[in-house]
Amino acid sequence: MDLEIENSVDQFRHFPGTRYMGSKNKIIADIWKQLYKLDFESAVDCFAGSNVVGYFLKCQGKKVITNDFMSFSHITSKAVIENSSEQLDSNDIKSLLKKNKNNGFIQNTFRDIFFSEEENEFLDCVRKNISNIENDYKRSLALSSLVRACIKKRSRGIFTFVGERYDDGRADMRKTVKEHFLESIGLFNKAVFDNGHRNESHNDQSEKFNGKADLVYLDPPYFTPKSDNDYVRRYHFVEGLARNWEGIKIQEHSIVKKFESYKSPFTKKDTAYSAFDDLFKKHKDSIIAISYSSNSLPTKDELTEMLGKYKSSVESHEISHTYSMGNQNHKIGNKNNRVKEYLFIGK
Repeated sequence: MDLEIENSVDQFRHFPGTRYMGSKNKIIADIWKQLYKLDFESAVDCFAGSNVVGYFLKCQGKKVITNDFMSFSHITSKAVIENSSEQLDSNDIKSLLKKNKNNGFIQNTFRDIFFSEEENEFLDCVRKNISNIENDYKRSLALSSLVRACIKKRSRGIFTFVGERYDDGRADMRKTVKEHFLESIGLFNKAVFDNGHRNESHNDQSEKFNGKADLVYLDPPYFTPKSDNDYVRRYHFVEGLARNWEGIKIQEHSIVKKFESYKSPFTKKDTAYSAFDDLFKKHKDSIIAISYSSNSLPTKDELTEMLGKYKSSVESHEISHTYSMGNQNHKIGNKNNRVKEYLFIGK
């Protein structure tokens, strides 16, 4: 079978990517090189993240069920994986840009932190207009576009520091949030297509999520002593934006006004092992595929043994991609932080 999957490759080029931590965008072809050999028609992506794997599988004609505990990831999946036909038209865009009376939450809370006063005003205005959209899929498209605009505008795409101390000179830094927003709407519209299945998007903790499919793909936030795996710390602003800051409490002492991170058993060494075992047990009736980084715990051998409790055949494939796990300037390029990527398959 040729990896040029004809028409689906052209559709995948429309995926509206970002610099999301842990995204598999650069290695999706290597992952598919192993997955396409497997006999499956449906797939669950338990830790959807950037949604690149779920979207790729949708492009291959698979029924896709995604899940992520981050609301903005779930909304993106709803916009381009669950959604099969809805797009934002010119009237929708006019409504989104319409001036309104809002509570100025972003202007008041995040003044002089991430964006200019004018951009904060724009975000408050558009966020309120998004809340007035009745169609779930159109609302998801608009909100996903706004989230992407914020990430694209930030150097390194994260919200852990004030201002632009890491301005890397990219063209994205010269554009306004509004320009990014309008550009993102066009990209998300192009990403919408119907693959003939009723795909699903869910927003839950992996230990509570009970989606079933022929193949279960796992890419959890691995515990590693060399770098943290806290997605809320990096993306708290767009997570709050997705939720309209409902149900979360901002930590006022925080310089960047973050909120308390979501609890996950995968973020601590003493709970990560049992969390993996529970996942393997829950999905033992499906083919299990796991993305894994070499500096993580459990170790490669431990993970193989754990998966072997529930699967008669366990394979590991090294992906020809090495990257740095560090996200501070002094860690980038540091050989101690360079890791290898593996794909485990349990059948």
